[in-house]
Amino acid sequence: MNWRRNLAALWLAELTAILGFSFAFPFLPLFLHRELGIPNGPQLAFWSGISAGATGFALALTSPIWGRLADRYGRKPMLVRAMIGGGISVGLMGLSQSALQLTALRGIQGASSGTVAAATALVATETPSAHLAWALGILNSAISLGNAAGPAAGGLAANVLGLRAIFLGGGLLLLLATVPVLLVVQEGPRRIARVDAGPPMQVLRAARAGTIPALAVLMVAQALQQTSYSGAQQLVVLRLLEMMPSTQAQSLTGITFAAAGIATALAAVTYSRLLRRSTYRIIVTTAAALMGLMLLGSALAATPLLLIATFVIASFVSGSLIPALGAMIGLEAPAVIQATIFGVSSSAISIGFGLGPLAGGFIASAAGVRSALVASAVIALLTAALLGFLAREPRPIIGRGRQ
Repeated sequence: MNWRRNLAALWLAELTAILGFSFAFPFLPLFLHRELGIPNGPQLAFWSGISAGATGFALALTSPIWGRLADRYGRKPMLVRAMIGGGISVGLMGLSQSALQLTALRGIQGASSGTVAAATALVATETPSAHLAWALGILNSAISLGNAAGPAAGGLAANVLGLRAIFLGGGLLLLLATVPVLLVVQEGPRRIARVDAGPPMQVLRAARAGTIPALAVLMVAQALQQTSYSGAQQLVVLRLLEMMPSTQAQSLTGITFAAAGIATALAAVTYSRLLRRSTYRIIVTTAAALMGLMLLGSALAATPLLLIATFVIASFVSGSLIPALGAMIGLEAPAVIQATIFGVSSSAISIGFGLGPLAGGFIASAAGVRSALVASAVIALLTAALLGFLAREPRPIIGRGRQ
């Protein structure tokens, strides 16, 4: 089937692209500290938050635009554009000479990339609804594996070639990710021609009752989840720097994020089995609650081993939460404007991706890293409450793809 071939190619492309992004991203605090001369302490926490958050805020502003263009001109061109834009901007980060330059390039990366939203929209619109949860889980497994292998490979490369080289390598990987998309992925022509669809709000009003509030709840949950998890990612690195010398922290950072990525990937490909015995609503509520409890454990951890263990478990439950929320949105959204909906969804995630490190950095600089981790845990628990009380169980609407 064509959708299965597309999924295989997109899996490889996203694996390579996320390898490129994660090759260097976990090492931003170390890069700021060792290459750009930012001293450890409140100043490093501040710049770690600013530089990490710049990408998310820029992506939040541009994702709806790219999503609307994808509905008009196709998802595939937008995915190729995102990979090329990300590759160039990530590569240039290796040449930055100041924290401000690095932050500006992180913003450019956010404005020009967005590979996950583009790939998700492609999978969602080309996959029959009966297979959507499984397909999005498979796609998210590529993202998770990339997030696992990238830091480990980046850590090894940094030890041999230096921190600057890993940004150049990450940019090259993103450019290579375009190859399977260009050569293999096919998008049905009828999914590109949208001239008679009407404005997005008109299509949404034609959907079943409550679609707009249901989508709003899910997108707020995505933003909160990403705020919690992305903030914790940077805070775990800062906490390791507090516990040990920077050279040891560099090695443990790679190991930690590799283990977290593997855990996330395992959850992404197995969570759909739980749907046979449970519901989307129960799964996402439980996952968000467990994530909050594990991040609270990270805040209380007194040893590197306990810190890493609790963060890896939090990553595992996050790995089921992310594709489950994406599948719920895919089932709620009318197929004719799905890329637009996923663009808005990507903005919600990107706001969290920007706000998490930024808020975490501010709290850590003012009250300490542990206090910031507690704040991340509280946000995850709020996500669980939102989903538990306001989310609804989705069902597909407005005919979906070829069987």
